[in-house]
Amino acid sequence: MFTVHKNYATLNLFDAALQDLRQILEKRLQAYFSQQDFYFGQELKEAYKQSALQAEVNKLLPEKLLVQEWVVLLLALVPHLKPDFFESILIAYLPNGGEFPEFGGVKGANHRGMLPTGETAQFLLAGNDLQQRLQVQELFLESAMFYRQSILWLEPVREGEPLMSGRMILAQEWLDKLLFGKDYAPRFGLDFPARKITTSMTWDDLVLHPRTRQQIQHISTWLQYHSHLFEDENLKRKVKPGYRVLLYGPPGTGKTLTATLLGKQFNKEVYRIDLSQIVSKFIGETEKNLENVFRRAESRDWILFFDEADALFGKRTNLQSSHDKYANQEVSYLLQRVEDYTGLLILASNFKNNLDEAFIRRFHEVVHFPLPDAQERKMLWEKSLPAGLQLQEKVNLMDIATQYELTGASILSAVQYASLRAFSKESKELHYADIIEGVKREFRKEEKSV
Repeated sequence: MFTVHKNYATLNLFDAALQDLRQILEKRLQAYFSQQDFYFGQELKEAYKQSALQAEVNKLLPEKLLVQEWVVLLLALVPHLKPDFFESILIAYLPNGGEFPEFGGVKGANHRGMLPTGETAQFLLAGNDLQQRLQVQELFLESAMFYRQSILWLEPVREGEPLMSGRMILAQEWLDKLLFGKDYAPRFGLDFPARKITTSMTWDDLVLHPRTRQQIQHISTWLQYHSHLFEDENLKRKVKPGYRVLLYGPPGTGKTLTATLLGKQFNKEVYRIDLSQIVSKFIGETEKNLENVFRRAESRDWILFFDEADALFGKRTNLQSSHDKYANQEVSYLLQRVEDYTGLLILASNFKNNLDEAFIRRFHEVVHFPLPDAQERKMLWEKSLPAGLQLQEKVNLMDIATQYELTGASILSAVQYASLRAFSKESKELHYADIIEGVKREFRKEEKSV
């Protein structure tokens, strides 16, 4: 049996709104083909002055929409709700088919119906009135609400073609939110090369050098109080928004965990971008793909975490491959975007010396994550032990911590191995031999001798 969608009432409101849209579109077409004047502004006011949909959708949107913006939003929703919406209307005016360039619209690769373009919005809202058509075009500018909030935009077109001929793209997360009332994380892919990262750990699980912890506190202070900088009459004229941080140190020392804990503490989503993947998989596409990430991140105040920073920002004395050439071409874009980002932006690298010195000077904080010393390793062992298992009597964590130089991630992996061995033997103890074997496995991973 099908269950009634819990957002069914809102979907009914969308259906009513599309009926209103249909009536307005038909009036525009009637006026166009009969060459009569059409006072569209009054029609809009009548159609939407009592719209129950507006109140529902305004609860979800970051800004209240103008009437013209409502029409654009509905046009973008049409293909997702009624695939034959436009064709069912146009057939009365073009029974034999034919071209209708004024109406705009394109065909998709999979969708069999018409997909609205910016020109579709111009025809509906402005007809052939040049001044009004330009006003409609302003709704799609980068400074306009739809673009700023990463809700809706026009697909880029080939050089030389009208910008308004690009099809309308409604962000998937906003489509999900409007239709189902849920927040969905953007899907990782070619157009969005970032993954949301979270953690179930707390700051108590993270063992850091005192200097490192102090610098992390500086980042926390910025997250908590940076808005005050722009309330000061003098500082707000001089201080740029945003905070740039470089975390460097060996793998497994807590760089990624630190980023996720900052997000958890301040209730901000954290998205990870692997720059080595950007260079190898999305070669030549960096600017376009990352712009999608930056635009959405700025509208939602995400923390951006760029891993493997030296993949793009490493020292380059010569060009060895096409990858290097593309990277050099696009570093300037990312450098500017890093500087302009208004939120917290974290870059991570295993080696500070791999990065260009001029690039390092752009950061507010440069934080070293060193390998833990023996005492810190002992703390990591203690914090990683399972709650339901006891240590075998012969296990001395201080001795193990002193003898074996491991990162926090490697220690946790060794404990996981020993715990699974205990579970498989139905034992209530972590055995010394299993712990040491777990340690040896970590050394073998890194091709180190024990």
